[in-house]
This record gives sequence, structure tokens and C-alpha cells, in this order.
Amino acid sequence: MSSRTPDAVAGPVGARPAGKPPLSSRMMRATWRNLPAKRHEVEWEPGLAVPAADGSPLVTDHYFPRAEGDFPTLLVRSPYGRGLPWSPQYGLLFAEQGFHVVLQSCRGTGGSGGAFDLWRNEAADGRATVSWLREQPWFNGTLGTVGPSYLGYVQWALALDPPPELKAMVVQVGLHDPHALFHSGGTLLLENTLAVGSGMTYQHQGMGPFVKATLRLQRRLRTVTTAQPLRGAYVPALGGEVPWLDDVMTHPDAQDAYWHGASPAESAERHRVPTALITGWHDALVDQTFEQYHRLRRAGCETALLVGPWTHTSALQQGWPEVFAESLAWLRAHLNADPSGLRPTAVRAHIGGENTWRDLDDWPPPHTPTPWHPTPDGHLTRQTPTDSAPLTAFRYDPADPTPSLGGPLLSRTAGPRDNNTLEARDDVLTFTGPPLTEPVDVAGPVSARLSVSTDTGHADVFTRLCDVDAQGRSVNVCDGLGRLRTTGDTPSQVTVPMSTTAHRFAAGHRIRWQISGGAHPRYARSPGTGDSPLDATTFTPVRITLHADSALVLPHGSVEAR
Repeated sequence: MSSRTPDAVAGPVGARPAGKPPLSSRMMRATWRNLPAKRHEVEWEPGLAVPAADGSPLVTDHYFPRAEGDFPTLLVRSPYGRGLPWSPQYGLLFAEQGFHVVLQSCRGTGGSGGAFDLWRNEAADGRATVSWLREQPWFNGTLGTVGPSYLGYVQWALALDPPPELKAMVVQVGLHDPHALFHSGGTLLLENTLAVGSGMTYQHQGMGPFVKATLRLQRRLRTVTTAQPLRGAYVPALGGEVPWLDDVMTHPDAQDAYWHGASPAESAERHRVPTALITGWHDALVDQTFEQYHRLRRAGCETALLVGPWTHTSALQQGWPEVFAESLAWLRAHLNADPSGLRPTAVRAHIGGENTWRDLDDWPPPHTPTPWHPTPDGHLTRQTPTDSAPLTAFRYDPADPTPSLGGPLLSRTAGPRDNNTLEARDDVLTFTGPPLTEPVDVAGPVSARLSVSTDTGHADVFTRLCDVDAQGRSVNVCDGLGRLRTTGDTPSQVTVPMSTTAHRFAAGHRIRWQISGGAHPRYARSPGTGDSPLDATTFTPVRITLHADSALVLPHGSVEAR
């Protein structure tokens, strides 16, 4: 079978015959370094029309090696358009390595027919695309999928009822639970929600409209996130109403009927398609990736996990050489029967604080959950307190909310940051351990056991693990937020997940626990009244009292390689 001259396929008006990929993609390709040498020149069939499940045309571009031979196919379905960066990163690069690449705009985006509906059409439209593939003379019956973020979600949707041709998946900084993208611990992830709304609305229209929309959102972010009420305030910043965005913001409960069928996570419980997972420690979707990994391992599915020092966006920028190499090795192993590029272990993780990589048999490595307790003088100790007496208190004022700094955001401000200015605020508590006499490894899930009372009965508590170096610079490692309901002076107990990490605290460094009443605008601010943050117009300052029996629980273990 030859892929040199694929048969013509019915396409929309304006579809062009096969030729070289767009110049912009070839120019971007020339800027990358440390990528494998290309094996083939590439040709491109743009603007093919693939029938969706309801018959709507899904606009599709086909990249393929300009060579004789049998080549497997990669399906890449995107709501963000088919131009930069998707054309060079997926169409061009993978076709150079010997794959047909079918890059398709999801329904209602990028010129495709129908209306975009966030998640409801992806499983059916993915199956319809595979049916179309079966009719193509260049399709050899071997299929893989690859892609990041929502391009990972469409892979999980296809895996709900996987076609027999599907032999491998690579989910990069990927999504499977839309609810968890917008809400955490009962609180709206406000800044990320606005970023998703802007990206979904404009990115498929091209880089010009997308950049313009991104800059407009940045300029108006403070106005939007401090509006009273918050509901509908995004409209000027996003250039109009976005109905699905209103829906996701106003349905905070994961059990609400609105979310039924949104998560295809159940597919992982019976998944048999070999799947590689890639994430970063500061990825906004890192917890979803670890959930995917554990589900696949329990199901006995062949799985690999790569975790780098990346955010959601830097994984596809600074981290792209590692991400591409991992993806390519997995696809070659399972679509071309060439396992030569696979590593011998299931997990490869970057170790923060040490800036090294480790190959591990599983995740997490063996560890012991170890509580560290706060003291009245601001220290952090392993000594267990003798009572639950009030320890210290601070005042959270929603009119001057504690700002967010770094962490797992979708913006360029994501990732590790110097927290000293934040920690100088009166509404931020810090508890700091002594200088370490030897390195301490933390590898696995981090959490906080909080014992808290409030004077209004309603509060959010943001909790963060930081690494303090010998010069006193405090850098965030991982964090989380919990919503509290208290009664009188009686403390309420809540366990707040703080994500997962692999970090070595060096000798001479100190472990710090940071506590505050929020992180705005990453999270919608608590009004202090129990009212919905979307509708609140009255804000009440809250006195939050931390009790002695609280604890930062760290997974002490070893991050040494096997």
C-alpha cells in the first residue's frame, strides 16, 4: 500500500490537493532543537470533510509521509483549530516519523459543522471518524491517538467503546473529568475557568483572535474577578456570552445531573489499550493524570507515566523534547512493534529541589505518611501536640482577598514562585521547620489535617507546602484548598488534599507550611457568609482560628531509582 498519493476524499469547497504542509508549520519546525531526525518528507491534504455522528462535516487535515509503504495512523481531535501549534507539533512531526496523522476540528470549532457542546459529542464523533478511516485506502487498520488537554479528553471518550483498530493512546497533560477542571473542594477555580472559556471560544479561530482575546482577558481580569456579583461578569472580558461557561460555573456539585456522563473515567476501569500518560508537577490537570494512572494500573492495563517539572503549557514548550520522545517511543512500540525506545520502568519522574530524573517501578514509591505539627511560635515539628487548644488566628477579608501566586494555573504565571512577599501579609500564617541536617525526600500525596474554628461559620482555607532555601527564599511545592463549615468555638476537622509531589528538601533547607483564607483569583473568593461566590454582594471578614491538633502530612520516602 502506498501513501505517496492518497485517493481523493470528498471535502468542503476550498479543499486543496495534497502538497507541502503550511509554511508557518515548517518555519516553527525549524525552531525546535533536540528532536529526533526526521525520517520522511511530509505531504498534506487540508480541508477534508469527515461526517460526524449526526452527519455534520468535521473539517480534517491529513499529514502523511511522502514515501512508499504501510504506515499506522494517529487520530488527533482538537477544539482549538488545526493551525499553530497543532499543525507542526502533531501533523508535521509525527508524519516525519512515519505516521499518517489525521488532525480534526471537533464539532462546532475550526470550521466544522454543528455546535460545540464541551463533552457531549466527542465519543460519537470519534467513532464516526474511525468509521471514515476504515474507508480510506491508506488506512492499514492500526490506529493510535495522541494529544494534550482536551485532546486527551477526546481520547478517553473514544476509549469508552474502543474500536478494535485502537492499539495505543498517549494522553499528554490530559483531561478526563470536566467538573474537576472547573471546581475543587466545592470552590470555583475561577482563573482557570476564565482561561478555558477564552481558549475554547477563540483559539480555533486562529492565533490572531486568540492572542487578542488573551490580552483582553489579562487586562480585565481584576475587574471580572472582583465583580459583585461574579455571575455574568466575564462577558466584557470574553467579548460576549458563552452559554456553556455559564453552565459549568453555576453547577459546582459533581453529583448534579448536569455533569452526568461528562467524565469517561469509567473507561479506565476496563481499559486494555496500552496508554502512556504525561504530566507536570505544576500542571492544572496533574491530579487527573494520577487518577488515570491508578485506574489503569488497577485494571492491569499496560501503562507508562512521565512527570516533568512543567506547568500545563510549558510541557508543550520547554518540555516538548522529552514529551515528544516519550510519545514517539510509546507509539512506535505499540503501532510498529518497535520497543527499542521504551524505558525499562513504568514511571519516570523529575525530582524537584534536586533537578534530576528518576526511573521508578511504580507511583508512588514506598513512603510513610508523616505528620508535621504547627507550634504557637511559628515552628513546624514532628512532636505530637497534647491537646486541641487554639493555636493562632488570622483575619481574612474578602474585600482584600489573599492573592494567588503560582501553582497549577493555565496562565504564564503558573509554577514555582518566590512566596516571601505573599508570606509577609497579615492574613497568611507560616510554620517553618528547623534547617535540615540531611536531605528529606517527599514522594507521594501530600495533605493537611486542619482543625479550625471561625467566627462566621463559613471559610475557605488554602494550605501550601514550601521549600525554604539557605537564603530564606520560600518556593511553593504543592497546595490545595478546602471549604469549612463551623459551629461556634467548636473546631471543625477537614482533610485537604494538596496534590502529589516528588521533592527533595536539601540539607540546610527548611520545610514550610503556609496557611491562608484563600488564593484569589485562582479560586473564587469566599464571601464569608456561606452565600454562593457567584451571587454574593455582601462580604463579611472572617476570623479563622487554627487549633494545635492540625497537621501537615508528608509522604516521607525515597526517590532513589530502582
